[in-house]
Formats: sequence, structure tokens, C-alpha cells
Amino acid sequence: MVQGFILTRQWIESAEGQILIYWVATTDGPVKVIVENQESVFFLPENLISRAENILKGSVDWRHQSVRLRDFDYNAVHACYFKSQRDLNIARSRLSAKQISCLEADVRPTDRYLMERFINGAVSISGETVPSKLPPILHSTLELKTSCSYRTCLNPHLAPVTLTPGLKVASLDIETSYTENVLYSIAVAGKGFQKVFMIGQETEGQADYLEFLIDEKCLIIRFLSWFEELDPDVIIGWSVVAFDLNFLEQRCQALEIEFTLGRGGEAVLWRTSQQRQNRHYALVPGRVVLDGIEMLRTATWSFESFALDFVARQLLGRGKLVDNVESRAGEIQQMYRDDKPKLAAYNLEDCQLVLEIFAVTELLEFCLERGRLTGLELDRAGGSVAAFDFLYLPRLHRQGFVAPVADLAQSVSSPGGYVLDSTPGLFEDVVLLDFKSLYPSIIRTFHVDPLAMITAHEEEDSIPGFKGSHFSRTRYILPTLIESLWQARDQAKKLDQAAMSQAIKIIMNSFYGVLGTTGCRFFDPRLASSITLRGHEILQKTRDLLEERGHRVIYGDTDSVFVHLKGVEDVDETAEELVIYLNCWWREHLQQSLGLVSQLELEYESRFVQFLMPTIRGSEAGSKKRYAGVVLKQGRKELVFKGLETVRSDWSQVAREFQQNLYKMVFYDEPFERYVKETVAAVYRGEKDNQLVLRKRLRRNLADYIKNVPPHVRAARIAEQEKKDRGTAGIFSASRWIEYVMTVSGPEPKQFLKADIDYDFYIERQLAPVADAILAFKGTSLGQIMDKQMGLF
Repeated sequence: MVQGFILTRQWIESAEGQILIYWVATTDGPVKVIVENQESVFFLPENLISRAENILKGSVDWRHQSVRLRDFDYNAVHACYFKSQRDLNIARSRLSAKQISCLEADVRPTDRYLMERFINGAVSISGETVPSKLPPILHSTLELKTSCSYRTCLNPHLAPVTLTPGLKVASLDIETSYTENVLYSIAVAGKGFQKVFMIGQETEGQADYLEFLIDEKCLIIRFLSWFEELDPDVIIGWSVVAFDLNFLEQRCQALEIEFTLGRGGEAVLWRTSQQRQNRHYALVPGRVVLDGIEMLRTATWSFESFALDFVARQLLGRGKLVDNVESRAGEIQQMYRDDKPKLAAYNLEDCQLVLEIFAVTELLEFCLERGRLTGLELDRAGGSVAAFDFLYLPRLHRQGFVAPVADLAQSVSSPGGYVLDSTPGLFEDVVLLDFKSLYPSIIRTFHVDPLAMITAHEEEDSIPGFKGSHFSRTRYILPTLIESLWQARDQAKKLDQAAMSQAIKIIMNSFYGVLGTTGCRFFDPRLASSITLRGHEILQKTRDLLEERGHRVIYGDTDSVFVHLKGVEDVDETAEELVIYLNCWWREHLQQSLGLVSQLELEYESRFVQFLMPTIRGSEAGSKKRYAGVVLKQGRKELVFKGLETVRSDWSQVAREFQQNLYKMVFYDEPFERYVKETVAAVYRGEKDNQLVLRKRLRRNLADYIKNVPPHVRAARIAEQEKKDRGTAGIFSASRWIEYVMTVSGPEPKQFLKADIDYDFYIERQLAPVADAILAFKGTSLGQIMDKQMGLF
């Protein structure tokens, strides 16, 4: 028996039957697990089997049998088996055309095989493993030599284990010509190795890592041979699928080379997203491919820009080895012509930056923990619904039920989180009290769960929910799953395992979102509403309890309340006492009214020694989800902004810097009028020109903006035309960012600025709104401070 971690999964259909293939990284090297003769399956209510037989007669080879399972309407069901996923899909389409829904037909056979055995990534393999040696692979007339070996295990017994694998990681990056669309070089780096393959001639004194090849075809073949020998478990990069692998695939096709980047000399397999036709996914058999951008987003990291240079400078304090990142395409071509060793160093440094970003953010550890907890493939970005299915379905089957079909036409939504009206003003001593993981706590306390809802009628004293729902006290799945995750997260926090703690937090918090999306097979407005509306009830009652004790709640949002402890002698002690009181009240109330054990846990999150709740612009009403303040943490003061311009990437740097400095002066009761005047004067003198850039994302393709054309779109169109005029293809499409400056002629792209800057715009539309939001509570404004002096500039 050997233990390992599943890297990739796929299935192959043949005349002999369906074969499942799992590549597993073990301490004894890679193992290719082959499971033969595996049928694909979906379920149908028993009363529809006769109709299904007539509809499918002569079209596909299938069988069915009664199983001890029921659908959510308590109908007995039959399991319908197919020799291939292709046959299942044909049957599903034919039955759907006749308005017959096939239950769980969308579960992939590779996933079902694992989930029904409760295997979430880490696995033990019991069976004989046979050493395999890769045969030489021919690329046209050139031979790709390889010495990589692996082991094969046919039809073993697989079982779940607890294991954290050690994986070999290779960071990959390529450099290309943007005008000729050809490959210049390929760089790979990892622990103990670094290599750059480049087209060119050997020179004396060149770096040991640099190897020159005579042409592009030889370069790719040599790289593939060397990479197979290196034999990494994980490939990381920056847009590594969308750009690097996609480009290499295109060049391999053009040069008639098989793109054999996978283990066992296997080619890369591609598929295109059905929702986004320009989105490509790559399966490299035996190797996990992790894109830094996608994984950072999945791990909830947030940056103004996910460009490698920007993220590296934020996290590592250094960036790319070029003088001008904005014009790096031209600089790369110049280095290739005049200084190839410099280009090789640049190429390799990009690999190193990605390696270090993965290290400081613990991205690989995060992916492993998420896979171990949910069963998702390591390279799966997002995937909350899939993770929910992987965990929930096998447990539902053990309870005697199969899952319903997702109703994509469902339009009924549930209310979101409750936001209390805010009280605008400048305050001292405001404490933030926060319910720890409120929605997961509600699920645990009130048994909000699909199984609990459909079985609630079996009990006389079921738990009441919202919108007519009730929940079983004894039959449930989700509360138990959350409880185990909760305990695991507390343990991870105790052991200072940040990646594991973050992975668990994201999974737990995703469960409400999954139940509230129509893409989930368990979506029901009653489920989501029984979470959010219960949250409304809890937040409002918590506010009332606090105010009954004489404390003013000036704001609240979803799971937290801001309490003004005016005139309190010891703010921290009072806050702690309020937390104890409220937690006790909720425990006693839920036990007495519903006979439930409360899992609600209010925490004293932070103390604001100074706190600003601004008004809505043009109104005297308090704003929502926008505030600033000075937090006291372990005796140190820290400035905090929420939802304001400082934390918004679509505001200029000058406005954001101005806000941070001005608010700090006001909070610390320092004189601020001189700073306001000097900042305005500096803008008019052109001293802040490099801080006037505005940045906004294009949500659609440029051609799709017809009636309403906002400033950033106008700037993007100018940039696109300029690039076309200079012989460079337009690059602006949906999801791309555009940086622009407001000029007297309107918005213009940063890199093609022609007209004079409109300084009045930046004073009136950027600095004034920022200043007035806080200065109004000091009885003044930017305009009043400048007075007649505004006209001097």
C-alpha cells in the first residue's frame, strides 16, 4: 500500500468500457492509477422508467435497477447505468427534450468514484504497482528522449487518508515577439534548479542556466525533453494557461510538434468554457497547473492590479527587470536583438517572482488544504457549488435520498444581509462587536439544511424557518459538516496554520452563497431566506438589547454592530461585559423559546478611538458600508478606511493620498487648513501630475458600449485607435483595465496623453468630495478654506 495525493483526474471512453485515470504524487514517485469498466450513472423516479425505456429504445446501451433511494418528493428511484459518459449525455439530452429530468446526471464519473468513497485528495492505494518506462516520442523527424519513469496500478482499492504531500514545483514563463508571434525563450525555476532555453548562438561566459538552440522547433523539443526529465508535480505561472501554455500549444501546432507536457509523454488536453468562449482550460495529465492570478483571487487576495509587476512590488518589494513595464513588449524585442543574456535574466526573474509570491502567500498550501477539505481538483478556481456537491451528495445518499436538478430558470431570490441605518458624525470610543461566522452559526443553530427541510414533516416539533419552512431536529448534514470545519479552523488558528485557516473560512462562508444561487441543485428560496432573515432578526434584536442598556448603536451591517460608548470609564471592559451579556442572552433565549443550543458567538472585534460615519453625498442621511476611524490595537493606533475613496482603485492617487493625510490630521486634532491649501496649489502647479491617473475596468467589449459611453471607455477607444495606427493590434476587451487622465478635451489614455490636464476636474470632483465628507463635521469645507484663493491658480 502506498499513500499520496491526487494531482489530476480524467476518463477515457473505449469499446471495452470507460476507464478512470488518476495521477497520484506519492513519496515513492508518481503513480498512474487506472480503474477499468466504470459506468456513468444518473437517477430517475421509478414511475418514469417505462417512458424512459420507450424514449431511449435503440439509441443507447443502458441498464437500470431499483435502489434504496428516494428523490426529494419521496418517490422511489432507479439508478440508470451507462458504459460511457457520452452515452449518458445522449440519454440525458433525449429525456430532457421530453421534459424528463435526470437526477445527478452532471456529476463527472471521476468525481463520483472519489466522493462515494469520501476521498478528498489524499488517498491510499492498495494493489500491485508496476514500474513504467516512457517510450521515445517522435516529433516529426526529431526524437524526444526521456528517462522519466512512473508506476502504474490497475484497479486498486482506494481509501481516504490524512496526508500533506511534498510536491515538486516548477515556475514557467515564456518570452515572445508581439509583432511576429513567435517564441524567443522558455524559463523554468524551482527549488534547486533554474533553466532558460533561448533561440540563438552560444557565447563565452554565458550563465550556466542559459542554453541556446538554433531555431524555435528545436527549442520546444529540447524544452519538452528536459521538462519530462525534471518531472515536476506542479506547474505555476502568471496567466500560465491563458498565455504561456496556450501560446506553446499554438506554436506546437504550427511546427507539427505534439505538446507532450504531461506525465507519461501525454499531450495537454484543452477545453473551452461554455459561458466564456475566450476562456480556455488545460489539463496536463499528471501535473497540476496553478495560475497565480486565479489562485490569489480564490484565496480572497485583493489588489488594484493583478499584473505580475504590481503584485510583486506589493508583496516582495521588487518587480520586473525592465525599465518601463508599460512598454515592455518593445523592450523585450530590443533585448532579444541586442542583449540575449539580459532577456534570459528577465525571463528567469519572472519565474522567481512567481515562486516567491506563492511562498509568501502560501498559495500552494492553500490549494492543498482546500482540495483536502472539499475534494476539488487543486487547480479549480472558485468551484463553491462543486465543493458543496462533493461533500454533500455522498452523505445525502447515505440518508436515503438523491439530489434534485438545479432549476436554472428559478428567479425568486432571498434577501441579503441587513444593514442598520447609520448615524452620521465624528465620534470618540466606538466599539465594533461582531458575530463570529454568523451565517455558518445560523446554519448550525437552526439546522438550515436541504435534508432537514424535506424531512421536517416527520417531526411534530420541527424548527421553524422562514417563508413557511421547517427543519428537522434529528436529520441534517450541513450543520455537522460546518461543525467539523469549525473545529478544524480553531485548531489551525491555534497552530498558526494560516493557509488552512483561510481555506476553511472560505469554504464555510461559501455554503450560504451556494444555497442562495440558482446554479446550485439545492437552491430553494426558503433555505437562503432562513439564513438571511434570521440574520436580520438577530442583528435587530442585538441592537435593541444594547440600546435597552443605554448604549447607542450608530451602525450595523449583516453580522456586526458599532456601539458608541460615550462617557464610559473603561471602554474595553464595558465592551467585554456587553459581549458576555449578549451571548448569555442568546443562549437562554434560544433554549427557552425553541429548545435549541445556540452556536451564536459575538466577539469584541475592535475599538475606534476616533470614528467617522459620513453622510450620503447631497444628503443629510448617514451612508452605508462607508466609514473611517482610528483603531486602537495592542496600544497602537491604526488608521482604517472602509468603502471610502482611499480603498477604491477608480479614484486618483492624489485624492487617496489627500484623504489619508487629511483624515489623520482631523482624527488627531491637528491643524489641516494649510495642508488643504498646499495640496490644491500643488495640483494647479502640475506637481501632482503623476498622481492624477484614473483606473477603471471595462465590463464589456468596447463595441458593446453604444448609448452610454463612460469616460474610461472613451479613453480606451482612443488608445485602441492609437495602437492600430502604430501597427499594434487593439488589446481592450471585457475585463481589461484602462488608465486615463481627464484633460480639457475629455478623457485620454495615460500612455497617449495629448491635451492639457483639466485641473479643475481634480479639485472639484476628486479633492472636494473627499475633504467635505469629514470637514462638514468641523464646520467647514474645501471651498471655504480656499475662499478667494481658488481664483489665484
